[in-house]
Amino acid sequence: MKNRIEYILFILFSWWFRLLGLNLSRKFATVMAVVFFYLIPIRKKVVLNNLKIAFPENDFHTNKTLAFKIYQSFAITLVEILLLPYIKKEELINEVKCSSPELIVEKFKEGKGLILLSSHFGNWEFLAISVAMQIQLPFSVIVKPLRNPLVYEWMNNFRTKFGNEVVPLGISVRKTYQTLKEKKIVAMVADQRGPIEGVKLDFFGKKVSVYTGPAALALKTGAPLICGIAIRQNDYTYKTELVEISQQNLPAGEEEKILELSQRYTSYLEEVIREHPEQWLWMHNRWKY
Repeated sequence: MKNRIEYILFILFSWWFRLLGLNLSRKFATVMAVVFFYLIPIRKKVVLNNLKIAFPENDFHTNKTLAFKIYQSFAITLVEILLLPYIKKEELINEVKCSSPELIVEKFKEGKGLILLSSHFGNWEFLAISVAMQIQLPFSVIVKPLRNPLVYEWMNNFRTKFGNEVVPLGISVRKTYQTLKEKKIVAMVADQRGPIEGVKLDFFGKKVSVYTGPAALALKTGAPLICGIAIRQNDYTYKTELVEISQQNLPAGEEEKILELSQRYTSYLEEVIREHPEQWLWMHNRWKY
């Protein structure tokens, strides 16, 4: 019953934003941010604690101001996701300005498969759908199943609407390896906390647990590793620069290679976050252990 009620509310909000239209709904997102930051705080302590760890040089007022901007950014992303069923194909293509889409095409033609890494930054859902349509090559998108299966199915319907396929996280290692061996493109976000016993790497001056799967798969299959992060612009469109994470000059040992390649991606992500901190999803307890 709880799942059904949540799903009904989810759909009602989607319809409401459809009536408002995309531009007005994005402005309404500020109201949502006020509600969930000041009136009904959701994970506010986690966000402020994360900012304190990442930016120890900031005073509390500076981080609190930044925290509210983070809620605004996430509210905009949520509104856009709720409107995805009603956004036309041409609109989605134009929402993301990709600096070098030919890089994906060139690397794809090498015939080794391709790993496209992103982050919970800007609007990662827009990114996967739009770029795949721009280069006319489908992505196999690794997604984490949601607690509510009704909402999860709703989201997967639009994720696959224009040709992409969804690979549930639970079977991702085996399925991802097979997909790469079939010389396809795998897209995933790789910025969340790894297991407590997992590998620890440097992130904002602290050691954090990370997932090394993307690096391990790239090294095992020979697939290029490309990072693309959707950065929201003042006009609400997104700009992404595709950057290949170099697999050159790695240490000799296999484990050391995986660690170094994972660190290169993690360091690049930190660089982008520092430039636009309000657009990353700080609600996740990234420094839990």
